[in-house]
Amino acid sequence: MEHKQLFSCLLVIFLSSGCAVLSENNDLVLTKKIQPSTILEIQSDELFEMPGAKQQPVVAVYPNSFKDLTGQRRSNSSFALFSTAITQAPEAILIRALKHTADGKFFKVVERVGLDDLTKERQLIRSTRKEFEQDAKLQPLLFAGLMFQGGVISYEANLKSGGLGARYLGIGNSKQYREDTVIISLRLVSVSTGEVLMETSVSKSILSTSVSQDVFRFIEAGTELVEIEGGVAENESIAIALTKAVETGVLNIIKIGIERGYWEYEESN
Repeated sequence: MEHKQLFSCLLVIFLSSGCAVLSENNDLVLTKKIQPSTILEIQSDELFEMPGAKQQPVVAVYPNSFKDLTGQRRSNSSFALFSTAITQAPEAILIRALKHTADGKFFKVVERVGLDDLTKERQLIRSTRKEFEQDAKLQPLLFAGLMFQGGVISYEANLKSGGLGARYLGIGNSKQYREDTVIISLRLVSVSTGEVLMETSVSKSILSTSVSQDVFRFIEAGTELVEIEGGVAENESIAIALTKAVETGVLNIIKIGIERGYWEYEESN
């Protein structure tokens, strides 16, 4: 009877602590809470709050000028996965970083990813206006003097891993972590000369952690076995980590350009 009472007390403590850990992560299915959609803010406050450019350079990002060059697949120790570890549209992250730089007051970004669709739409407008004899004319497309190129050049999975655990009288607790690394390369090219004006490489670590608790006990003179497990894991978003790396690269390109006199900050009033 004493063993049962002791075990009951330990079980209550274990379940209480386990529920406290699980309630911290609202994304778990066990909590039965569906998170509403949110607008992703730019990750770098320094990039967003920096001064605008005195004369905004016009830049272009083509769909194949910044892409995943790693070919890395998602890691799994149990079975093979064919989904990629890196998004196949990293140019969208680069364009977003450029458009949000200085709250949109530093770069003028021209559309080149959907250039085919844009050209077809302009041809349709021209043919329609010509057919109905309208005098209104389309504005000429804005051309870019600079091009951003590069890509995600490395993704190292499980670069570091480790953990710590302890067990006493069948009650245990353990913690584990894993670190991945993503590396991007970014360069700014002059359209008129083809010269690579600036280049930078950025490395960003991606962390994964897990905490687990378990109870393994024999009761009733060793004839009945009770085993309870619980835990929670948290993985850093690869997309957010890639966004931070790209924004850091853009920020570094801007600082290099300021030092070399390619552009100037807008004078504050």
